[in-house]
Amino acid sequence: MQYPSQIPFQIQRIFWLYDVPGGEIRGGHAYQSQNEIIIALSGSFDVVITKPNGTHEKHSLNRSYYGLYVPALTWRHIENFSTNAVGLHLSSHAYDPADYIRDFDAFKQKSA
Repeated sequence: MQYPSQIPFQIQRIFWLYDVPGGEIRGGHAYQSQNEIIIALSGSFDVVITKPNGTHEKHSLNRSYYGLYVPALTWRHIENFSTNAVGLHLSSHAYDPADYIRDFDAFKQKSA
């Protein structure tokens, strides 16, 4: 069991990102309560974290043995997908569309 020694939450949902065309961006949202770990199972892509003040952190994922922990109330998008990239997402909550924050200004208000 990976929880709690390696993953800081109990996994409630698993999903994959794959077949993303070159130049496309996925994400562009935050979650109110969901935590997530993102892993590049195959290929590579960049996870861009945007802080409430507008600054960015770019994390290049290209090894299947590294994961990026993305806590709740973290704005993110994923870009720069290589050919045949596959991203694995481990989430702390079941899918709930009400948990998504899709407007950056609303995200800034919640993060303040």
